[in-house]
Amino acid sequence: MNKAIEATALRLNAKAADVTSFDAAIETCVLKPGPGDVVVEVKAAGVNPSDVKAATGLMSYAVFPRTPGRDFAGVVIDGPPEWLGREVFGSSGDLGIRRDGSHATRLVVETAALVEKPAAITMEEAAGIGVPFVTAIEGFRRAGLPTAQDTVLIMGLNGKVGQAAAQLATWRGARVIGVVRKDEAYEGHANGPVDVINSAVTDVVARVRALTGGKGADIVFNTVGDPYFQAAHRSLALAGRQILIAAVNPVVEFNILEFYRGRHTYVGIDTLAFSSIASGDLLRGALAGFASGHLKPYPISPNAVYSLSDAKAAYLAVIGSSRDRVIFRPSG
Repeated sequence: MNKAIEATALRLNAKAADVTSFDAAIETCVLKPGPGDVVVEVKAAGVNPSDVKAATGLMSYAVFPRTPGRDFAGVVIDGPPEWLGREVFGSSGDLGIRRDGSHATRLVVETAALVEKPAAITMEEAAGIGVPFVTAIEGFRRAGLPTAQDTVLIMGLNGKVGQAAAQLATWRGARVIGVVRKDEAYEGHANGPVDVINSAVTDVVARVRALTGGKGADIVFNTVGDPYFQAAHRSLALAGRQILIAAVNPVVEFNILEFYRGRHTYVGIDTLAFSSIASGDLLRGALAGFASGHLKPYPISPNAVYSLSDAKAAYLAVIGSSRDRVIFRPSG
């Protein structure tokens, strides 16, 4: 334990001007786990939009050089005896951003960050759970967990965070209404019916009010940000809460009078501020849902699984808003 171990890793030695000029090297690195750490043989690693943004310098606190990657699944090969050989997964806000991450054959992470992988979930599926589910779980934790009496409106329903939010809300018995931008059905798993509003042809606010008998939504999970901010605001019920996790443009018009008279709450979620340990704590809290089938990992398309040598293609797929959960198989 705590000996130097080699890994083959994707390395970002300097920020790229954009994704088309992304040029990561594949290098051999020496890992040096410290007290309280384990080494995980990475069997699969998720690729998130934040991985791509950090590679192109859109996060000023991202360090160079580094190995990217926030989500992982694999087998513990070095660490406390009780963890050796166990299949695990996890996520982080600092892995791959402020320190070396999971886009490598091996990863150093804190023992306290490990989440035991359910046997029924594949490594690729486990690697896809992390960031989207951590974001959705933390959003509801901060805004107040939905109940069977609540209506949850999800802006960006078919995005990965939107699907995680739909799973969590329907698991708790809430009514879910989702907003999409074209004529499409809900693509994810749910534990109850999900009403879908096509914002390209339907007045979102009027439809939400009609579906709720004029009341509005108790919780709006806005995964898109400012493009839906006004519709989300106007769809809120009295004492409703809006969860915000993203922005295209950072500034919106805000009606203070409607805000305080509506007794509204706005909750901002930034999982990049989460440590590996904090992310692991949230994921462990969801294991019962995965065990019972109320929560399900995203299906992984074989076409969305890449080797480290195809990193540029994987990153382009993610930034191109691929509907697939993009995964690295580092040993592939």
